Amino acid sequence: MNDLFHQSELTELSEQEQHEHWMRHAIAEAQKAEALGEVPIGAVIVRNNEIIGRGYNLRETTLDSTAHAEMVAIRQASEAIGAWRLLDCSLYVTLEPCPMCAGAIVQSRVPRVIFGTADPKAGCAGTLMNLLQEPRFNHRTEVIPDVLQPECSTMLTQFFRKLRKKV
Repeated sequence: MNDLFHQSELTELSEQEQHEHWMRHAIAEAQKAEALGEVPIGAVIVRNNEIIGRGYNLRETTLDSTAHAEMVAIRQASEAIGAWRLLDCSLYVTLEPCPMCAGAIVQSRVPRVIFGTADPKAGCAGTLMNLLQEPRFNHRTEVIPDVLQPECSTMLTQFFRKLRKKV
């Protein structure tokens, strides 16, 4: 995916424009999943205006229920920086994190999660519950919802619509 902005220009953008910039990268990851016949969910982890982790849904491909976009991106980011604590990072994901991913986000100490569209069936960043801001945990994560929500939602809706037509 071509960057719309050079790294130095990103700091001149508004916070919302920066979030949209990085969410477009997460959408590009989701498109990779869709090309494999996977549910189109993508994630990127950003640190110092640089992507240090990318992931997209690979559950069907790998036959691994933990191969969610966020989990793949967290593993890659941890490897990139040589640490399990992802301090000073932001995770962008096209769909609200599920319980497993929310738990991994808390355990990884990710300080900020930005998601595209809510997940009414498994969302744990405010929809069904909010594990990311649960006060009983030792770490809480800032949550920014609905960044490029129409694009993220439409991608999922169209995928499932096509899937139902095949059945």
